[in-house]
Amino acid sequence: MFRSLVLLAAVSMSGAAFAQDLDYNFVQASYGQFELDGVDVDGDGFGIGGSVAVSDSFHLFGSYATADFDFGVDMNTLSLGVGYNTPVAESIDLIASLAYVSAEVEVPGFGSDDDSGYGLGVGLRGMASPAVELQGGISYVDFGGNSDGDTSFGAGLLYHFSESFAAGVSGEWGDDISSYQLNGRFFFGQ
Repeated sequence: MFRSLVLLAAVSMSGAAFAQDLDYNFVQASYGQFELDGVDVDGDGFGIGGSVAVSDSFHLFGSYATADFDFGVDMNTLSLGVGYNTPVAESIDLIASLAYVSAEVEVPGFGSDDDSGYGLGVGLRGMASPAVELQGGISYVDFGGNSDGDTSFGAGLLYHFSESFAAGVSGEWGDDISSYQLNGRFFFGQ
């Protein structure tokens, strides 16, 4: 169960980047619902993250999230990484990312356990219209040790209400984990 919780947090709250006019400068707040497939454990939590463009092709990203699951299980995650973005068509970028991921899970009566590893991702993001942005991709997270790693697929939609604010939904589906999020994103310039 620890492996599933850790992989869920690292994948679902990692820095998948998409923003208005493919802007990589933003801060984002999220609320998520999580389901561990195969076991009857659900949870919800909040996260904060962001991205900063350091050149036309590279951005740094990070996120922190906390979640409460059934049976009093608590989890905190951290992800820090670098992303490479390059246009493949007008208003569509290909994104590749590499991240350090860390997670701590606390189970009542059993104490806490933490682990760290790496995450890899590749995906597309683009503007379907001047106000609607779509993204999709695949990611892999490995915490080393006895972990086999986890591959997941994700997709999201943002609606841009203004040049500085967008909100939307996203989802992530992995081997043992599903997550659904509501996101609010604030842009701070191109």
